[in-house]
Amino acid sequence: MEFVTLRNGVKMPKLGYGVYQVSKEECGRCVLDALKVGYRHLDTAQSYFNE
Repeated sequence: MEFVTLRNGVKMPKLGYGVYQVSKEECGRCVLDALKVGYRHLDTAQSYFNE
């Protein structure tokens, strides 16, 4: 997996998993599935109403 180093020294995976337009009902399952297959960069936002 490729990473980018942020200004504070933290390495962040370049490839992330986003939950924009995923329903509240499905979001938890989708995020758990993403973690199980190796995702470590999850894109969530309060404005999505599913974080």
